[in-house]
Amino acid sequence: MTTPPDIPARNAALSLRRGLRLLDHVAERTRNGEVSVSLGTLAAELGTSKSTVLRLTAPMVETDLLRRTADAGFTLGLGALLLGQSYLEGIDLRAAAAPFLRRTAERTGLTCHLVVPDGTDIVYVDKVETRGTVRMGSRIGNRLPMRNTASGKAIVAFGESDLLARVLAEPVRAMTDHTITDDVRWRREVDRTHQRGYGIDDRENEPDIRCVAAPVFDHANQVVGAMSISGLASRFPAAAVRDLGSGVVRTAHEISVALGSSSAQLALNRTANRSAR
Repeated sequence: MTTPPDIPARNAALSLRRGLRLLDHVAERTRNGEVSVSLGTLAAELGTSKSTVLRLTAPMVETDLLRRTADAGFTLGLGALLLGQSYLEGIDLRAAAAPFLRRTAERTGLTCHLVVPDGTDIVYVDKVETRGTVRMGSRIGNRLPMRNTASGKAIVAFGESDLLARVLAEPVRAMTDHTITDDVRWRREVDRTHQRGYGIDDRENEPDIRCVAAPVFDHANQVVGAMSISGLASRFPAAAVRDLGSGVVRTAHEISVALGSSSAQLALNRTANRSAR
């Protein structure tokens, strides 16, 4: 004997799918600048009746995923914001960045690092090398002054407004003959970092090691770290800094988008539009 299908369960699944589509329609139109979406518009986009839309929206209005507006339309409610905020805050920086670091290391043959700020230092939280990469002495967990690193310059250039002063207040240790110990010169280098989008360490922290780095932003468009590529100066000539720096900026933006950064998404869109011209 054939067991009859579970009609109520199937209807519930169909209603859930319709409700999610409806929520997505409202979210998309809100992103495009519409203040609210009318009942008629939602019914037309879902290919259903107004009464069905009202039935689907009722529980979402109750839980504040949606709100009714003064013109009897719908917009996203605080519940949708909190749900999205919880998701974004749960994204792990290291996990989000890992595939981008691997791709960059394989494409360039250089070492990729992911760092986070801690006071006026940076701390390495990930490192990716490929088979052909020259092994570097950096290790996950290592701590270095922001002053001597490309990642530190990137974080200072785009970070909190008082960070520059705090870094300059720290004693300077010349790690190599190329370390920038002059405060005025270092401040100018931070300004240039902000203008071009990436910081440069030209053998300032380790002899014969060149590095470029760009900041990584979170869903609140705040700097949460930086990604960098490093290599021997002989394999990473000064002439290659501009192209590699632009690539690092693009990859850092992609990581930032994975973390929910709207400003990074806009930057990627602008780059894509310029490329399409």
